[in-house]
Amino acid sequence: MKRLLVIGIGAGNPDYITMQAVKALNRVDVFFLMDKGQSKDKLIDLRRDICERYITDHPYRFAEAHSPERERGEVDYTTSVDDLNRAKQQTFERLIDDELADGQCGGFLVWGDPALYDSTVRILQAILADGHCQFEFEVIPGITSVQALAAQHKVPLNTIGRSIEITTGRRLAAGQVSDTDSLVVMLDAEDSYHHVADPETEIYWGAYLGTPDEILISGKLGEVADEIERVRKAARLAHGWIMDTYLLRKP
Repeated sequence: MKRLLVIGIGAGNPDYITMQAVKALNRVDVFFLMDKGQSKDKLIDLRRDICERYITDHPYRFAEAHSPERERGEVDYTTSVDDLNRAKQQTFERLIDDELADGQCGGFLVWGDPALYDSTVRILQAILADGHCQFEFEVIPGITSVQALAAQHKVPLNTIGRSIEITTGRRLAAGQVSDTDSLVVMLDAEDSYHHVADPETEIYWGAYLGTPDEILISGKLGEVADEIERVRKAARLAHGWIMDTYLLRKP
């Protein structure tokens, strides 16, 4: 039986790797790397660096494949995500069939944590449900950008006795109503914090968390929203991509 490990490797700092993840890395024979283009080479380089740093005596190799991209523009978001995951499923199936021998262990190195805003686990479950190939898999949790954000800003995610909520920029821009005091926003490509009505709302924003390129901005929305938008645009232009998240807290 083939075995797969879905390993959370943290938000960008190699020191975020847990001891459980280190042990898992040393079990993998073939690491599957999804190439997202030259502008995101740093994401591939970090995965290679992590393997070089933490794998000791176990022989391993890399198998790379082009990562499908989601269709942008005037398209239905849910449909485009479904299409993307189907394309990824085909790529994963090919990698597992062609690059992994029976009895070997394959590894997916997942940015952050495999259970938060990542489709690797969902795709592997779909492959098993379709019956195209057979394998067993395990999931190893990792440090998320949400945890890193709170740590770097030196704030707790929640207020005492109150809940937190994690949502997307798309839902925030669409007018999502929440009674929670602390709202974490991920996957925001449209600066959706501008849709928050109360300018006294506190925002704790971070990009490239845990990496040498890390950027942190915090303050009242009415005072720092325009600065965040300007800095975010400049960073995306400079690096060709951006990974950011933020915490909104009611006054």
